[in-house]
Amino acid sequence: MKTITLNGDIRQFPDAFNLVEVIAELGLTGKRIALERNGELVPRGQFSTQVLNEGDKLEIVVAVGGG
Repeated sequence: MKTITLNGDIRQFPDAFNLVEVIAELGLTGKRIALERNGELVPRGQFSTQVLNEGDKLEIVVAVGGG
């Protein structure tokens, strides 16, 4: 297990988890999100190739529609 910070909260995920799996675990698959990893915005096309590292800091923001 790897310990990361997700939106300010300490969480643990399996060692080989990538960002797609994190998003699925959080129930955010198919949602419009922005994801920042260690202060850098991650393009959606790179989610599947970005494997979590111990101590990573993720910030995930979900876009909300409205008028």
